Amino acid sequence: MTTPKQLHKSTTFHELGLHPKLLKSLDAQNITTPTAIQHQAIPLGVEGKDIIGIAQTGTGKTFGFGLPMLHRLANSNGRGLVVVPTRELAYQVEESLRSFAGAVGIKTAVFVGGTPINGQRRALKRNPRLLIATPGRLNDHLEQGFITLKEVTVLVLDEADRMLDMGFKPQINKILAHMPKRRQMLLFSATMPQAIFTLAKKEMKLPLRIEVAPEGTTAEKVEQELIVVPRDKKNDVLLTLLKDYSGPVLVFSRTKYGAKKINRTLNNMGHRAAEIHGNRSLAQRRAALAGFKSGKFKVLVATDIAARGIDVDNIELVVNYDLPDDSADYVHRIGRTGRAGKSGKAISFASPNQMRNVRDIEKLIRNKLPRKTVSVAKTTSSAKPKKRFDEQDDRRSRSRDEDRSGRGPRRNNRRKPGKRRDDRPNEQQSEGTRTPFKKGGARKPGQRGSSGSFKKRRQSGGDSNTESKDGSKRRFRRNRKSRR
Repeated sequence: MTTPKQLHKSTTFHELGLHPKLLKSLDAQNITTPTAIQHQAIPLGVEGKDIIGIAQTGTGKTFGFGLPMLHRLANSNGRGLVVVPTRELAYQVEESLRSFAGAVGIKTAVFVGGTPINGQRRALKRNPRLLIATPGRLNDHLEQGFITLKEVTVLVLDEADRMLDMGFKPQINKILAHMPKRRQMLLFSATMPQAIFTLAKKEMKLPLRIEVAPEGTTAEKVEQELIVVPRDKKNDVLLTLLKDYSGPVLVFSRTKYGAKKINRTLNNMGHRAAEIHGNRSLAQRRAALAGFKSGKFKVLVATDIAARGIDVDNIELVVNYDLPDDSADYVHRIGRTGRAGKSGKAISFASPNQMRNVRDIEKLIRNKLPRKTVSVAKTTSSAKPKKRFDEQDDRRSRSRDEDRSGRGPRRNNRRKPGKRRDDRPNEQQSEGTRTPFKKGGARKPGQRGSSGSFKKRRQSGGDSNTESKDGSKRRFRRNRKSRR
């Protein structure tokens, strides 16, 4: 792995050697000045070099790999493939590159889970040359034979470290096995752990490392703060902060249940909030994100699934309600604000027993987070807040063990192992079909319900004559339903 010489910083995209139609599309959208990662990655990508790009979130990595890929596809045959960890990021990449792909006559297609696979098969019939996919759904198409990667000439792994953290390494290996050996490969992320270098050494040819900022560098204009607060006071602090900020606010929770609980609390207090996490369907997640972008929702509560898939302009505040499990996710979380050189604010909540996690984050970003003390006022609401989630869950769990009509605990009617069905109480059996089991001995061979009597009735076609205690013959018909 080598590091290229520092290139002269271009003032416009016209100096990077891109296709004329791509330059025309850039001018039409008033995009003239490349970012640091773009002015280094685009010339090397146009030449067909393998690249490992490291840059903080919000610096334009999508154009850094997307524009040189489209340039090469416009000048040759083949396909381009972009693999991303989340559905939201897949749609974000497709949305960013759609107009540029159309300018050079290239169709795009997105393959993610949570959507009908038949619609994606129909999209393949249009012969798209730029594919954006998540690893799981792409492998579904490969296993069923609906798609081939033999024509892929340019491969991009965006947020590669996140895909490895999420356990996608087996799927990535399967994808690489379906691809030709002669290909261009680009890896981009804000962090680059050792696992990425191992992958690069195995799958890439003399990759060039482009690092516009050291690993773990946060956005320059994002003001960071840390509030040490007990867990049971976090809601009060959050509600106090929302009074001071009028713009869009992004709140990160560590768990899906926590995100749901925070969203319910905010809505009960009169805030326009939505949630986005793994338990929401793709349609619900896209609706929440679209509402957040349009201003319908002021607050979006999310788990780390959204930390690398949200590209919303002018997010005023990012709140880390819970500290992330991985310190690297802190960089991606706060990178949702202060994008494209704009200013932003990031506030993190930490319990007194989480100082070790705080030190890990400070070690990664090479900066000490300023502590802040806030006075928490008792929050009031015109609407009566609903009960806490834990109280509701406790009530629901108790109701499972109690009969709805208030008759006490429900009876467990499951048959114990080794017991015959005839051993059940007489009132649970169909009247007139079975004699209750007598204590102290087994039934006689001729007695109704015995195994011998059952065999006789089956051999005689369902009817049988049995002898009662007084010696009289009694005819009855086998009842199949009572035997079930």
